[in-house]
Amino acid sequence: MAINFNQVLDVHADALKLRAERTKVLASNLANVNTPGYQARDIDFAATLRRAGEDDAMDLPLDTQGADLAYRVPNHPSEDGNTVELGVEQAAFSQNASDFQMSLTFVQMKLKGLAQAITGQ
Repeated sequence: MAINFNQVLDVHADALKLRAERTKVLASNLANVNTPGYQARDIDFAATLRRAGEDDAMDLPLDTQGADLAYRVPNHPSEDGNTVELGVEQAAFSQNASDFQMSLTFVQMKLKGLAQAITGQ
């Protein structure tokens, strides 16, 4: 009998993929903090993950170049049209990194439990 890792890992594998993509988007925002006219973007994590669960697809339907990205509305717009706010982006990046680590821990626990079940421990 073959093991279906998509069923074993459940939503955590999709969450890891999505967190990795969000890290790229947030890093891009931070890299362009001084770029005139740059528009900060972010991924609606909950909506994208929910949509991935509803699709029951094997791959996470995420297009970082398109519709899954939303523009961030700045609290204090700058004169040059850049909407990146350093503190907001740093906080979002830090929270995303923490959430990534939590999802990774869940995956590790699932795999450890599976390994124990296989070895009969």
